[in-house]
Amino acid sequence: MEWRLWAIRGATTAMENTVEAITEAVAELLDETETRNQLDPTEIVSVTFSVTRDLDAIFPAAIARHRPYWDNVPMLDVQQMHVAGSLQRCIRFLILVNIPTSHNKVCHTYLREAQNLRPDWSLPQPQLFSPIG
Repeated sequence: MEWRLWAIRGATTAMENTVEAITEAVAELLDETETRNQLDPTEIVSVTFSVTRDLDAIFPAAIARHRPYWDNVPMLDVQQMHVAGSLQRCIRFLILVNIPTSHNKVCHTYLREAQNLRPDWSLPQPQLFSPIG
């Protein structure tokens, strides 16, 4: 079986800057992404999370690390560049994953207020994969 490296993007918003609100938002985003993409966490190469400067109660990677099979995934948390007027309390990710070449669909998951960031990707139907490299 042949494999390729693919990128999956996603974003959501937290209701407030609390551990509980951020945990709920990250869990919902990752649950939806795993379901829509039939994602096997053991095939994830790495995940980069970014958060806006108004979210600092907990690291998204710390939340993800408690998920089944996510404990060995290399993850990085960074602060999103601040742009005046941009979406607040936003959590984004970039997941790099090895997927069999026979699997030819991916859903980039945009939830809550983040649906406005990429309305073309917040639709429920799968989009074609965008290979890296």
